[in-house]
Amino acid sequence: MDKREGKTIQMVTLGDIILGDDPEFYMSGVMETLKNADVRLGQLEVPYTKRAKVFEGMSREPERLLPLAGCMDIVTMAGNHIYDAKEAGIEDTLDWLDEHHIRHAGAGMDLDQARKGAFFQKEGCRIGVLNYNCTGPKATWASNEKPGAAYVDIITSYDLEDVANPGGPPEHVDTFPRLGSLRRMCRDIRELKERCDIVAVYFHKGIVHKPIALADYEYIVSYAAIEAGADVVFGSHSHILHGIEIYKGKTIFHGLGNGVAWVPSLRADYYKGKNTAKNEVFDPEDWAKKRIERFGFIPDPDYPTYPFHPEAVYTVLAKCVIADGRIVQTRCIPAIVGKDGVTRVVGRTDGGEEVFDYLVKITDGAGLNVCYCWDDNEIVIKEK
Repeated sequence: MDKREGKTIQMVTLGDIILGDDPEFYMSGVMETLKNADVRLGQLEVPYTKRAKVFEGMSREPERLLPLAGCMDIVTMAGNHIYDAKEAGIEDTLDWLDEHHIRHAGAGMDLDQARKGAFFQKEGCRIGVLNYNCTGPKATWASNEKPGAAYVDIITSYDLEDVANPGGPPEHVDTFPRLGSLRRMCRDIRELKERCDIVAVYFHKGIVHKPIALADYEYIVSYAAIEAGADVVFGSHSHILHGIEIYKGKTIFHGLGNGVAWVPSLRADYYKGKNTAKNEVFDPEDWAKKRIERFGFIPDPDYPTYPFHPEAVYTVLAKCVIADGRIVQTRCIPAIVGKDGVTRVVGRTDGGEEVFDYLVKITDGAGLNVCYCWDDNEIVIKEK
């Protein structure tokens, strides 16, 4: 008899995770939900090390990750900031995760390790996770000789169409994956699927800090992953919740938004009077200034540790219900980030309806094919 028969497994996935000062406090609002799940997955947005001057004063020592040891089984690491502290950051983060028995995917000391899937078994169900950076920059990518992230190379093409304005903003932006890297991703998925019941692919993708909008490549890589054998697709990086769709019966969470994010260093005034460090990859003070100009919003001063888009206070934890070795239902667990920077799971009557309405707004706004309904305090995802 199949060991999986009759067993129901709850897999819960968190968006971007950035921990720093008092990490237990900032994880407290989602901790119970994660502990109650059978399988816990999240995207670790930044590396952690004591060996990089660029992280001085940013609370990025590996011990800041300690709360994850009690509530996370797998973390993905293929992101645009994973190489901020260069080789030391990746090496020390991987070492800490291994020491605390947290599986990882998406980053490694070379490309082969970065592409290797994380494997987890629960109640006889074999779950594999792969992770790819679709956003660049190329400095973050792993190679045969260099640590970094697994990646899918995305090409961007700008078109002015009929607007006589060379040098001005384009009327249309085409984005699509370079064929070789897409084929490599599909091969990874097919190979992992051969030894797993469930394969989850977590992409670092999306248009940063922009509500609703999805880039062309997001659909292409997500659909390709499912065609290759993925059972569910998650997205991170945009730092704002994006919509959900179903493709060939498989759910795509295009952007989970922030999970738990402690980042006072993203405030433009954070470095005033400080003697800050930088390297050729990352200049934290310069980035804090540039992001305001680049993304067109000023962080709310009432959220000193959470300087994100005002709509980024709404987020969700993705939930997959697994039975007999397959995903039988997908759900959202609503959460809201408070002014103290803590992401808290909320029920239907204490903030959940706000998250529900926002999900409907961004899903319908993007023209996606799902609708939502409540089941107690969780939001069930259904195809229209």
